[in-house]
Amino acid sequence: MPAGPERGAENGTRARVARLILEHGPITASTLGERLGLTPAAIRRHLDNLTQEGMVEARDDRSRGRRGRGRPARVFVITEAGRDAFVHGYDDLASSAMRFLAEKAGPEAVTEFARRQVADLERRYRPLLEKALPQQRVRLLAEALSSDGYAASAGEAPAPGGGEQLCQHHCPVAHVAAEFPELCEAEVEVFGRLLGTPVRRLATIAHGDGVCTTHVTPREITTDEMTGPSPGDGGRHHTEDV
Repeated sequence: MPAGPERGAENGTRARVARLILEHGPITASTLGERLGLTPAAIRRHLDNLTQEGMVEARDDRSRGRRGRGRPARVFVITEAGRDAFVHGYDDLASSAMRFLAEKAGPEAVTEFARRQVADLERRYRPLLEKALPQQRVRLLAEALSSDGYAASAGEAPAPGGGEQLCQHHCPVAHVAAEFPELCEAEVEVFGRLLGTPVRRLATIAHGDGVCTTHVTPREITTDEMTGPSPGDGGRHHTEDV
C-alpha cells in the first residue's frame, strides 16, 4: 500500500475520479480514464476502491447499447454516501436555523427566506441569459449552475412532449431541502423567470432521486397557448373574406 506522498497522490486521484462521476455520471470507465489520463488498470483500481467504500456503484446502461458478448455497457454513478462527501456547510445548523425561523415567524417566513437565498443567483445569471437566444438559455443556465457547484447539464427531454431537460447532479443544500422544500420551489420559480417559459421539477436529490431534474416547456408550445384561439370561439380558426 502506498505511504507518505504516494498515498496522498493516490487519494487525490481517487477524489478526482469521484468528482468526475458526480459531475458527469453515469459514465463509463473508459471515458473516466480518457478524461483523467489514466490507464485502464489504474482507473479500474480506483473504481474498485470507490465501490468498496460505497462512494460509487456500477450499473448496466442499456441506453448505450451492448458490447462484447451481448453484455450491456457498464456505467458508474455516485451514491448517496459519495454525494455526502462533497457536501460542504453545516447542514445540522442550517436545519436548526430553518426550524427556528418556522416556529417563530411561520411558514411564510421560510418561503421568503428561500426566495431571498436564490435572488442572488437570479441577479447574477439574468444578464447572461438575457443576451442569449432562447434556444441557448437552458445550456447557459446549466453552465452557470455548474460554475456554482451544482454539476448541471442540459439536454433534450425524453419523448413524448419534447422540450428540454435541466439536470443538477449535485445539490449543496439537499439535506436541508429534504425538510424544507421551499428551497427547491424558490429555485424552480427562478428558473422559470430566467428561461422565460414554464418549468416543472420532476425529481430532486432532496427526495432521494439521483439527480434534480427540471423539465423546460418548449417555447413554441408556450407561444401557441398565448396566441391560440380565445376561449369563446370553440377552437375554430377564423378567416377573413377576400
